[in-house]
Amino acid sequence: MLVTVFLTRPDGTSGAGEVFLQRAASKGKAPFTRSTAEDSSAPASPSAAPVTPSGDSGDSDGTTSVRGSAPGLYGGSRSVPSCDVDKQIGFLRGAPAKATAFAGVEGIEPGAVPSYLRSLTAVQLRWDTRVTNHGFAHGRATGYQAVLQAGTAVLVDSRGVPRVRCACGNPLLPPVAVKGTPKTVGEPWPGYRSSHVVVVRESATVVPVFVLVDPDSGQWFTRPRGDNGSTDAPTTTPTGNPSGAPTGPPAPSAEGPAAPPTSAPTGPSAPPDGPTPGGPGTPDTPAPGPTTEAPAPDTPEQPPAT
Repeated sequence: MLVTVFLTRPDGTSGAGEVFLQRAASKGKAPFTRSTAEDSSAPASPSAAPVTPSGDSGDSDGTTSVRGSAPGLYGGSRSVPSCDVDKQIGFLRGAPAKATAFAGVEGIEPGAVPSYLRSLTAVQLRWDTRVTNHGFAHGRATGYQAVLQAGTAVLVDSRGVPRVRCACGNPLLPPVAVKGTPKTVGEPWPGYRSSHVVVVRESATVVPVFVLVDPDSGQWFTRPRGDNGSTDAPTTTPTGNPSGAPTGPPAPSAEGPAAPPTSAPTGPSAPPDGPTPGGPGTPDTPAPGPTTEAPAPDTPEQPPAT
């Protein structure tokens, strides 16, 4: 079923169907905090098409759904956290209204913000990724649909879902469908393709260790959940890893249908101060046992991005 969502522009007018493109290093308008990104940069070869990570599903609208536990879904530099979590905590402690709005989006109590942020894992997006972003304007969180460029530094939760964009401190939620054909707002970056945008859906279980790849060296390494990079360790290339060129549309996942968002076509201009109020998220509840999902066999292509 298609979910209809009406977005609000900074001037308060309706902006139904808009999806904002946000470059990796851009703060955008109405950021929650100053940047806490430590490791955030667009890919060296932005024109290279991404590949469908193994075991994931393609939707009829062209969006590719990816499990948050997929090895190589995220990247970064070994022993270098993509975000400074302590700095993020400090910014929100100094702005109680923003901390309250942040907590409301993430579905937690304001007093739990520090521990919540410390439970997240700093990584880099490897594909242009669709999310529900939130700016802070007029004393509240304002939600809008966005595509974050590959290379963006984010904090992900225990199920591998992006929860914070580090360049602006904005809380993130999974994307939702927009009304009709989405209209992208913002200048597309080199290599941007609406058919290559991915949507991250939560892992079926808690991810105890994320398997990352360094986009510069191509080396694989592990990062324990909630760690700042101090215990990163080298690892071998996973079987069926999601690096390389796409070869075709992905097969449906055995886990069932993917998330509802529609893919974003190409279009113009810059992200908003923050459209429609974003609803509260659901606190991350660890599943029993620290097991990781076993990646399914590698199947072909699809996925788009600030």
